[in-house]
Amino acid sequence: MRRRLFTQEFKRRAVLLVLNEGIPVQTVSKKLEVHPNSIYRWIQEYEKHGERAFPGRGSHEFVRRNEITRLEKENKRLKEEVELLKKFEVFLKEKGRLR
Repeated sequence: MRRRLFTQEFKRRAVLLVLNEGIPVQTVSKKLEVHPNSIYRWIQEYEKHGERAFPGRGSHEFVRRNEITRLEKENKRLKEEVELLKKFEVFLKEKGRLR
């Protein structure tokens, strides 16, 4: 079963039904066919980040974790490039092409 994706607007409206309209989470959950825990999580994120909540496809935590993963991969690649350049420098010194 594929994981359902919800738009930023969908999440915001669900949260505002609970916060502004006073509709219980359980009622919103059943009406929108979303697990109550998801709505509670969205409420926490909305209260923490306000209108900036739900960037892109997910939460701030999701976006931050993806950015950290991307930076870790880039860091690893750059370290490998530096090591390769160091080895190449040694090779050139041995051949007398570099002083």
